Amino acid sequence: MVFDGASVGYRRALMGVIAINLVGFGVVAVGGLMAGSASLAANTLDFAADAATYALSLWAIGKSVQVRAGAALIKSGSLALMAAGILGFAIWRAITGVTPEAGVISGLGLFGAAANLLAALLLVRYRNGDANVRSVWLCTRNDMIQCLAVAATGVAVAVTGSRWPDLVVGIFLAGVFLRSAWQITVQARQELREANTAPENRDFVTHSRQSTAEL
Repeated sequence: MVFDGASVGYRRALMGVIAINLVGFGVVAVGGLMAGSASLAANTLDFAADAATYALSLWAIGKSVQVRAGAALIKSGSLALMAAGILGFAIWRAITGVTPEAGVISGLGLFGAAANLLAALLLVRYRNGDANVRSVWLCTRNDMIQCLAVAATGVAVAVTGSRWPDLVVGIFLAGVFLRSAWQITVQARQELREANTAPENRDFVTHSRQSTAEL
């Protein structure tokens, strides 16, 4: 049976991850505004969206397949919206921006990587499950990739003296978000199809038809 998150251990882990993301959002938001960085903007949005969508995941635990798959689809949509926002910001920065602060980018990237490493350690034993559970792990994995990329971006900006590494990484991260959004959507839709064609649902439909025919 696919794990649906209905365990005390998973609930506690998820609450811990929500707290980590709220702290990460506050720290990176301030630093991102100071640095004027596209990659840090992506990081800030990601922390905020993760805190919100993980809370949704926590609420959905124990609900029906339809509710849990719906929560996963909402998370998928949030990832797609973030990707669009990051792309728009990167394009705007390419046209009007100046070179961001390399030291701030790398420092906050390493901070984010440490925060998400802690979150990943809390969730690693729950990395497989239904679309709702799986989406939490994929988002956490994305955060690790993102924060390490942001830290490397700061080094690249310092070496080249150019804003382009920051913009390229911002676009790359948007692509990572879009890919995860697609993976979550595919699994959630598959679970919805399986739930709608389950034997108990087919029996209910057949019984309803028979009752209608008798009338």
